[in-house]
Amino acid sequence: MSRIGKLPVEIPEKVTVQVQGQEITVKGPKGSLTRSFDRAVTISADDKEVKVAPANKTRHANAMYGTARSIIAGMVEGVAKGFEKRLTINGVGFRANVQGNVLDLALGKSHPIKHPIPEGLTITVTDQTKIRVEGYDKQAVGEFAAQVKRYYPVEPYKGKGVTIDGEFVRRKEGKKAG
Repeated sequence: MSRIGKLPVEIPEKVTVQVQGQEITVKGPKGSLTRSFDRAVTISADDKEVKVAPANKTRHANAMYGTARSIIAGMVEGVAKGFEKRLTINGVGFRANVQGNVLDLALGKSHPIKHPIPEGLTITVTDQTKIRVEGYDKQAVGEFAAQVKRYYPVEPYKGKGVTIDGEFVRRKEGKKAG
């Protein structure tokens, strides 16, 4: 049994939740999210909270109801407060700019990298090296940050590349003259 799955998800004042079978729709001041869940879980909602329970006593149902509860909690938090990830670019000549709905990255390659910005996300670049990704969909914010990082992950010797703030990069010592 999941310890997380047993907890109900509290619904803030400005958020509404609708459950139709296995599909849940969460609306709030930041936006609206809809998601379908596996038949192994049952979802019920009233005015103040959402409860998730396993539909049967299988191992799969026990695994899925904790996951479903966590995803629903993320949906409720996203439409109420939103999510944010910060990225930092390190390297000589490495920079970023936002041009319309495209993130333009110069990461030491022979060509600029133009990454489209999906709907629902807000990208802010400060100092040409700090990128802030904001949105109400936790999965979309994390995926966008991971895609940008994938263009030039941090190398361990000089620390050049794109890092997501809060992650640890182990640095290596270079060759020694012997």
